[in-house]
Amino acid sequence: MSMQNVASPAITLTPPKRNSLKHIPGDEGWPVIGKTLEVLADPKGQVERMHAKFGPVYRSHVFGETSINLLGPEANELLLFDQAKQFSSTHGWGMILGRLFPRGLMLLDFEEHRLHRRALSVAFKSGPMKSYLTDLDRGIAVRVKQWKAQPGEMLVYPAMKQLTLDLAATSFLGAEIGPEVDEITRAFVDMVAAAVAPIRYPLPFTQMGRGVAGRKRIVAYFSEQIPIRRARGGGDDLFSQLCQATHEDGALLSTQDVIDHMSFLMMAAHDTLTSSLTSFVGELAAHPEWQVRLREEVKGLGIEANDPSSIDNLEKMPLSEMAFKEALRKKPPVPSMPRRAVHDFTFKGYAIPAGTLVGVNPLFTHHMADIWPDPDKFDPMRFSDEAQRNRHRFAWVPFGGGAHMCLGLHFAYMQAKCFARHFLQNLSVSLEPGYKPDWQMWPIPKPRDGLKVVLKAV
Repeated sequence: MSMQNVASPAITLTPPKRNSLKHIPGDEGWPVIGKTLEVLADPKGQVERMHAKFGPVYRSHVFGETSINLLGPEANELLLFDQAKQFSSTHGWGMILGRLFPRGLMLLDFEEHRLHRRALSVAFKSGPMKSYLTDLDRGIAVRVKQWKAQPGEMLVYPAMKQLTLDLAATSFLGAEIGPEVDEITRAFVDMVAAAVAPIRYPLPFTQMGRGVAGRKRIVAYFSEQIPIRRARGGGDDLFSQLCQATHEDGALLSTQDVIDHMSFLMMAAHDTLTSSLTSFVGELAAHPEWQVRLREEVKGLGIEANDPSSIDNLEKMPLSEMAFKEALRKKPPVPSMPRRAVHDFTFKGYAIPAGTLVGVNPLFTHHMADIWPDPDKFDPMRFSDEAQRNRHRFAWVPFGGGAHMCLGLHFAYMQAKCFARHFLQNLSVSLEPGYKPDWQMWPIPKPRDGLKVVLKAV
């Protein structure tokens, strides 16, 4: 099987013959299904067991292909920093995201990725970010007031899912999107669900079938809107910004490029932030002492509940940012990251041939006891300046790293701290005695039971 890179036709990567990887220790599991069911059932436990048995480089067989897992900060640096351009993100993520989110930023490689990232970065500069904050702040304030008016039990995950969808619709698409917002939102939900569906063909009545139909709806909507937005000019939302974005030669991004980038960015912002904010609230509920400390930090801003948030306010919330980072350490929104080797390479003494599917595992790295003592403990002080000083720079990688470092990471911090400000200023959150949330950690962490908490007005 060969996989042609649509972005760079000169690159053809053929997975190596299985016997060319036999020198690497590991366990490929059952015929055909390999270790797939084990990974789905308990991804953290499975990788920890494989590491204990085989070490930081091991062979496995998941989702129909033999792959090599590389564990630890040095492995993260090798694959993510990738100064030598040895690893393809296109061919790593393509089998998971390629049908539904083709040519999103994460699915581009090397020079083409650099050019598109530069064009998109205009949408994340200071001016647009301030505009996004206005929309985020307004939307979060309204939703928190609704929760405050109805205290008691709440399922966090569905509440966050709806909140992030609503926020993405306004700050990304513009408040004037109109009555089609529900249809567009539904299409995105179907596309995201299909990205990790076990059935990978768009058969009728399957998740993939609904996802492909959702993409058609998204493509039709953006195709109709792009010329309208370009003719109108201006616009502070992300979509309008991308409609005016240009390459280095001054040429506008193509209509198809805008469609692909908008689809991918909305998916990434919605799904990962839903997971991260849910995890953050869960940690606050489980650790009331930290909830008190963060609430005091918010009080120290000296702003009333109805006052708008500002960039300056959010920059005065270092403890809240540290707590959010610790939530991301415990439950990174992207627990594993695939790449495909463009060239033969060696790591820890093992020769690995070109074409091999390789992956790193932030979830494993984030729980390495020699880097993070008592790794299951929630301790935001791990992210104080002093604590971070001698830590490997790729020991904490929830946003990836290198050229593919998440373009929206500052947007994520801004939204998280804006959320923390309004939430803590209005509500306290707790867990019922004896309750332990049941989390699934792959493909994106989410509580199977929705994460039940108790809200009280403060």
